[in-house]
Amino acid sequence: MVLETLQLAYASTGLYGISPLYWIIIGGTMIVSMLVSGTLKSRFTEYSQIPVRMTGAQIAEHMLRENGIRDVKVISTPGQLTDHYDPMKKTVNLSEPVYHANSVAAAAVAAHECGHAVQHQQAYKWLEFRSKMVPAVQFSSKMLNYLMIAAFLGIGFMQNSTMLWIWVALFGVTTLFAIVTLPVEFDASRRALVWLESSGNTVTIEHEKAKNALFWAAMTYVAAAVGSIAQFLYFLMMALGRRD
Repeated sequence: MVLETLQLAYASTGLYGISPLYWIIIGGTMIVSMLVSGTLKSRFTEYSQIPVRMTGAQIAEHMLRENGIRDVKVISTPGQLTDHYDPMKKTVNLSEPVYHANSVAAAAVAAHECGHAVQHQQAYKWLEFRSKMVPAVQFSSKMLNYLMIAAFLGIGFMQNSTMLWIWVALFGVTTLFAIVTLPVEFDASRRALVWLESSGNTVTIEHEKAKNALFWAAMTYVAAAVGSIAQFLYFLMMALGRRD
């Protein structure tokens, strides 16, 4: 009865044929992501109150120098949680709270982003692979958005095997990117924690908190990857079971 009701509700859109299992996967992924994100924000708020000797910007500059990296600039970028390393411009972009603050949270984030710069310098294979995937991911994401809009407008590509396989292929690219991101992020955190400890910028209790902060940051990528894998497998099984 529930399945029939849902099918009738979506009969007027191109999404007709998607079972309630898919919406359970979406809902479950959203709930897990919200929990992980909430825990991450809580940890960073807590660890932002624990001072260390240097600001995030100073930590980043120090780590880059000690790794022999002279051609990467550390700059401040607006917003919160906007921290990232740009391999094209060779900049470590730290959000304003991280750039100016001298806290465990700021030190952990700054060192993590510098971890990506070190990966770039050492030609870390997973980072190189992820960088090469960017154009394909951008194209796939754009096409997936177009197909989703078409579905809501009533174009039923889910009922056509060829179109469904195109959807699976595009979704497979974005899912692979999410998977490849995991070793990149975990390795950057590992490099950050090793350097923070060896450089003496964090004592034992501070180091454990920095480790915990980076763990929850990594869990956001894990949650995204698991959700993407679950959706990809759903559509793959759907395509394999389709007979035109």
